[in-house]
Amino acid sequence: MVNEKLIKDDRGNKMDVTFYKSLAENLLYLTAKRPDIIFATSLLCRFMNSPSHFHLEVAKKVFRYISDTIEYVIRFNRVS
Repeated sequence: MVNEKLIKDDRGNKMDVTFYKSLAENLLYLTAKRPDIIFATSLLCRFMNSPSHFHLEVAKKVFRYISDTIEYVIRFNRVS
């Protein structure tokens, strides 16, 4: 989501609110295990009431990022 400017009235085609809300809620659920997507998810959640296809494309980019980085993990070792 680098250099994407999200605005409320981007003059894009409006889309189904329930579908977009479902995507945003799934991203919110994933933030518990993926803190690297918290900022992008919070930006996308701002447009839940009037999303456009541009917002959907940005959400798809976040999901693509998640699928591309699924093998990356953070491990914490216990030090005695």
